[in-house]
Amino acid sequence: MNSVSLINLQQRCQQFLEIALAIPEAAAPAQIRLAEAMRYAALNGGKRMRAMLVYATGILFDTPLDLLDYPAAAVELIHAYSLVHDDLPAMDDSPLRRGVPTCHLAFDEALAILAGDTMQSLAFELLSKVPLAAAQVLAMLRLLAQASGLSGMAGGQAIDLAHTDTSPDLADLTRLHDLKTGQLIIASVQLGAMCGGVTSGDIWLKLTELSRLLGLAFQIRDDMLDVISPCETLGKPVGLDLTNGKYTFIDLLGMEDCQQMLDDLAKKAYLCLDGYPYKSQLLFELIDFTVNRKY
Repeated sequence: MNSVSLINLQQRCQQFLEIALAIPEAAAPAQIRLAEAMRYAALNGGKRMRAMLVYATGILFDTPLDLLDYPAAAVELIHAYSLVHDDLPAMDDSPLRRGVPTCHLAFDEALAILAGDTMQSLAFELLSKVPLAAAQVLAMLRLLAQASGLSGMAGGQAIDLAHTDTSPDLADLTRLHDLKTGQLIIASVQLGAMCGGVTSGDIWLKLTELSRLLGLAFQIRDDMLDVISPCETLGKPVGLDLTNGKYTFIDLLGMEDCQQMLDDLAKKAYLCLDGYPYKSQLLFELIDFTVNRKY
């Protein structure tokens, strides 16, 4: 298991999602169209960052990969649904996602909304199938629900919309993205640990802190890429935050200080893995990817 690479795990997650999103044979034409929209949104590439965190954390505890497939796919489906909804005209109104037309343009707005809704429900259906004791599965379902809902991703998105054309301070901006971006990243790491039977203790606290640092670093790098990365590399329009009146870490700190903050977050994240040098290689690679990614 320790020889598994991030590319191997990306491919594994993709294959699992392909099966999970298979179009039912007995589906009506309208259902088939909905399933096609879901597949379009969820299978069109992507970093699979959250799934990789599930796998990489579970590997720390020698968790079988076929057990980790379920939460890895679940967090990816939650992420995919959030992107479909974020891209809608009422939200960020983006024409591109991963280099192709966004779901509401490739299909239509109503079908995109339904595709997002259905991917969300499928995420919890898959997570409910994790072959663990019922109490463990229930705890994992609760964790993902909280990370996705009012106290997590959706709540953060609501705050983000409320902050349009305003100038929040660093504490407010950090809190916003801790919810909108960070909580699902934290949940990804914690789900991987839970699959390995870990729900408390020093390693749980270290992994939770690691994931919190990664969530913040991921967003800072995202804000930087919105300014410096070409559309062809980013796969979506550049400067969209400015167009939508969204205040970012770049606006608040500037590019140089954002880079310094990224470096500091990476150093702190590495320290969280002290004492786990052998099986934590994939987590180290994910820290590097987060702070250096180009898309």
